[in-house]
Formats: sequence, C-alpha cells, structure tokens
Amino acid sequence: MKRILAIAMILLMVSGNAAWAGQNVVVKHKGGPTGVISGTVLGPDDKPAPHAAITYQSSSGTAPHAVHADAHGRFVITKLNSDIYDLRASANGIFSEWQKNFQVQSGHTSEIILRLIYAKEMPKSASAGKTAKKN
Repeated sequence: MKRILAIAMILLMVSGNAAWAGQNVVVKHKGGPTGVISGTVLGPDDKPAPHAAITYQSSSGTAPHAVHADAHGRFVITKLNSDIYDLRASANGIFSEWQKNFQVQSGHTSEIILRLIYAKEMPKSASAGKTAKKN
C-alpha cells in the first residue's frame, strides 16, 4: 500500500511539472519595461569598426558592463533601467571619447554613434623624462 501511494505521489509530481512546463511564463522586471541602446561604432576612417568593445555604466559609476559590436560595427544593449548612462567604445587600441549623460527611457530604443579617435598625443608614463641616477 505504501508503495502504491509513493508511486501515485511521484506521478502527480511529474504530471504537475509537465503541465507547468507547457505554460507560458512572463517575467516582469521591477519598474516595468526596460530600455534599449542601439548603435554603431565607427573607426577614425568613418567606416564601421567590426567587433569593437563597448563599455557602459550608469552615470553614477555603478554596474559597469561590456558588449561587442557585430561584424558591421552594430551593437544593441537591452534590459536597461531608465537612467543616465556613460558609454565608450574601443577597438585595436583606439578608443572613443566617453559619451556621458546618455538618457535611456523604459520602453524606448535610444540610438548612438560612437567614433573611435586617435589620441592627440601618447600618454606619458610616470618614469618618462626621469633620468636614472648614477652612483
């Protein structure tokens, strides 16, 4: 009798999971719909920069993340809360300037173009210009 009861319990659990698996489950994010940033990374030659890295974070400096552009320099960042973001792209050692205070609104797609630029001058290292002391 215990064996039959145990088998019946197992069958109920399995059939319950099967019924659950067939249902559509909608996951809602806190605060409702989320925003999207869609854009293109262009190189110094104004041509798309394939597979560029895009770094982004809220303008308060929290939650830094990165995505990569596709072969045509296009990227999409989804599931963003309404906030102000800072973005920057890089590829092959060349960076864009930080695009600061970029507004994202829930339920909307915001478009941006990030342009990679060559630095006007190479950063100087801390030891540059110092001469070694001779004993």
